Amino acid sequence: MWRLLEVTHEVRSLQDEGNEFINETYSRFTLITNGLKLLGKVCPEKEMVRKIFRSLPKRWEAKLIVIQEAKDLNVLKLEE
Repeated sequence: MWRLLEVTHEVRSLQDEGNEFINETYSRFTLITNGLKLLGKVCPEKEMVRKIFRSLPKRWEAKLIVIQEAKDLNVLKLEE
């Protein structure tokens, strides 16, 4: 139970650490979500996409706006 709360908190507080490349952020996010799956909590794909978007720094804002306008975030896959 406590481990599930701890891992859930890690997902909520996921932030790009400024000097981290996008693939490192994605890898860290994948580790956290895999930990949640092992503990029995499965996050919907659209929720994971939104969490990744929120975790990215301001320098990604323009790219995120373009993606949001071009794609339906409800069906966008995390890998895309």
